[in-house]
Amino acid sequence: MEAEFVAMRNWTRLWWDESREELECYTSEAVFYELESGEHPEKEAKLLLIQDLRLLEITDDIREVVEVYISHYLMPKDELGDALHLALASFYKMDYLLTWNCNHLANANKRKHIRRINERLRIPTPEILTPLELMEF
Repeated sequence: MEAEFVAMRNWTRLWWDESREELECYTSEAVFYELESGEHPEKEAKLLLIQDLRLLEITDDIREVVEVYISHYLMPKDELGDALHLALASFYKMDYLLTWNCNHLANANKRKHIRRINERLRIPTPEILTPLELMEF
């Protein structure tokens, strides 16, 4: 499992260094919160990487979308987690949501359910990809 995390970190760094400039990148307070919590390697370096990204505001409308995702069992019951990331990317009409979370977000088995819920909410669904999928080799 450690080798897998090292590979994901390396691919992310490669994408960040070589491909990120081709896109307008955004983040949110939720990402800052995740990075600031707990103990993990290179915490400060990770925070520095995102400090200049544009911030998507978490509004009451976003919170309502989060509640819909949770109540329809689309995402886990964590108001600062996956549901919030998806709600922000969807509500703000992001083209992509970049994540390594293949359990709840970048999951082919969930795409149809995510699209269906977003259609009911009348918001678009971003392409949910890993950095590796977005890289051009």
